[in-house]
Amino acid sequence: MKIGVLGTGMVGQSLARKLADLGHEVTMGSRAARNLKAAEFVKETGPNARAGIFSEAAAFGDLIVLAVNGAVALEALAAAGEANLAGKVLIDITNPLDFSNGMPPSLIPELSNTNSLGETIQKTYPNSRVVKALNTMNSALMVDPSRLSEPGDVFLCGNSSDAKAQVSKILKEFGWTQPIDLGDITAARALEQSLPLWLRLWGVFGTTDFNFKIVRG
Repeated sequence: MKIGVLGTGMVGQSLARKLADLGHEVTMGSRAARNLKAAEFVKETGPNARAGIFSEAAAFGDLIVLAVNGAVALEALAAAGEANLAGKVLIDITNPLDFSNGMPPSLIPELSNTNSLGETIQKTYPNSRVVKALNTMNSALMVDPSRLSEPGDVFLCGNSSDAKAQVSKILKEFGWTQPIDLGDITAARALEQSLPLWLRLWGVFGTTDFNFKIVRG
């Protein structure tokens, strides 16, 4: 599959490299041409890897992964171009975190409680099929659940059953055997609002190598 990954940070790098290793053709997108991190990704990853600006990555991909800082997610998608996103599955991995008052960050007020960044993206790009996933863990664990003695759970939500099936297939390629479907895109509120707890746990454990696990009777 041709996949465009928007973002060159740790999350974008982890996902792009894993997807390329799995045999997908991946273009890593960045704000500006000749991005050094994107160039290094291409050099180290091999023939399945390409680099370009956001619009080029979005145009290339049959599926798009949004892996940027949540505060600039809408800005990155605008640069990617609505026409390049139309009709495609858009995996949203972002969290609407506000670092203006230092650590730990809070959630951006207008994107929490009765709203979410996932919902806002879907409303802004109604011709795209947004699926929220992988935002409740660190980037290394996203692509390698075997890092932990018990992998825990991965969640997803979105309005399109077909889109969620595509994303579930990719999650299973990563090693997640039973992704939990939380329903429509409004469930992104719950996923994003888990981040304050995740951040506090990071502070207690001193590591981000942990995950949530649902245990049922």
